[in-house]
Amino acid sequence: MVMMNCNKIKGRLPPLAREALAEFIATFILLIFGDGSVAQYVLSKGTKGTFFSVNFGWGVGVTLGCYWAAGISGAHMNPAVTLAFAVTRRLPWKKVPVYILAQMGGAFIASAVLYGVYYDALNAFDGGVRQVLGPQGTAGIWATYPSDFLSTGAGFADQVLGTALLVGSVFAIVDKFNVGPDKTIAPVLIGLVVFVIGATFGFNCGYAINPARDLAPRIFTAMAGWGSEVFTAANSWAWVPVIACPIGGIIGAYTYILFIELHYPKQGGEEEDDEVENGNNEQQRRLVDPTPEQEGKEKRSESSM
Repeated sequence: MVMMNCNKIKGRLPPLAREALAEFIATFILLIFGDGSVAQYVLSKGTKGTFFSVNFGWGVGVTLGCYWAAGISGAHMNPAVTLAFAVTRRLPWKKVPVYILAQMGGAFIASAVLYGVYYDALNAFDGGVRQVLGPQGTAGIWATYPSDFLSTGAGFADQVLGTALLVGSVFAIVDKFNVGPDKTIAPVLIGLVVFVIGATFGFNCGYAINPARDLAPRIFTAMAGWGSEVFTAANSWAWVPVIACPIGGIIGAYTYILFIELHYPKQGGEEEDDEVENGNNEQQRRLVDPTPEQEGKEKRSESSM
């Protein structure tokens, strides 16, 4: 009976709604593990976590988010990735606002759940007085804040570079004409990319590299007791990940295209080059749009149930 009801729900949902649900839950998974690792590290004062465990938590969060949603939406979990796919014509523009809203929603709900789980630990840490920065500051569990020495310009460049490395690496990993892995292994490698970005660029400002991962939790903390200071702290740092990350994502995407994708060896003339380009676009599209064959398999699977 439950399975029949689930199938009815599935049949009534348009494809874009399914993709939105996938982006929502994948981003939730990313944030619950990523910010969860930060919470354990901060609230235990370093006794139950390290900088390594934080990076590992974010990397595994990305990997698991991919395994949850890649077959439905492509598991972007990141507006910078979504915009890069749209700008390079791998995703229809009409899907962009839906994906981003779903990502923001997943990140916000994950932030709320994490707050509930660690509510008592928060009170034990700060005495119930929420502070953004300082020795008792806890807003950084949810959103990123720069180190005291970091200028806004350097932080902006940091976020552009980190997101460019992320998106460019994603394009490389999912490119079937390159030496990319089997699709079942790709989520692990994408998670490792996030891990290594944190291990190499996390010191400056916490490597947001994802506007939804930073802005939605920041909005939550503003509502949950930290107040508007979360937007004005550190020279109003809040705007930097929102603007710099999409710019970095587009730069990373076109860097991969210009340096790699356009230069596959010619084996059959210009016509074959066109096939390579079209094949790449089709491969990328399938990350977000189920093929008719896939939909047929789904329907046959439902019938067999």
